[in-house]
Amino acid sequence: MLDHLYTTQYQMRGIIAISLGRISDENSEQYTHAIFMRFHTKEDLDKFYENPLYVGVLKEHVMPYCHGFINLDYESEVEDDILSIFRKGEEFNYGVELVLLVAFIKSSLGGPAEDAMALLTNLAMEFPSLIVQATKGPNVNMSNKEYTHGVVIRFRSLDAFEIFMSSSEYKNVRIYLYFLVKHS
Repeated sequence: MLDHLYTTQYQMRGIIAISLGRISDENSEQYTHAIFMRFHTKEDLDKFYENPLYVGVLKEHVMPYCHGFINLDYESEVEDDILSIFRKGEEFNYGVELVLLVAFIKSSLGGPAEDAMALLTNLAMEFPSLIVQATKGPNVNMSNKEYTHGVVIRFRSLDAFEIFMSSSEYKNVRIYLYFLVKHS
């Protein structure tokens, strides 16, 4: 299943980077794997969803093994560096990714929600020895209204991830986020 998803980047135009793997932490939805794809433009993303090859990979190799499926699309800018854009180079060969799907309450959208996202950006900049890349943005996928924002942070190693997650700075941002997100 994962091989078929990974090789789509070589068979379809518009995919400029892909990362996938097993989710390491328990989660209430019991998701087991995550896939991160970067597209050059939103138009490339739209074409991807309609591509018969992608639809075939989903139908034949993914959905028979899935009990649930969530996707979130967000627009974000990355450092203007060829290796960063394409997620290539030594820094991207290994590591751990933190994927956050955020559902802000309606009253926080705009001011407080954007402040929280800015806090995450600033926090990522405070840990350059731990973090390779951080992207975030508002959800632009109209078929998924469950989440309002997405964040992906790439860490240099599992140790770097654990240091970040246990830092007082990250814990403070999580407390701030707690009061702005929907709780089920």
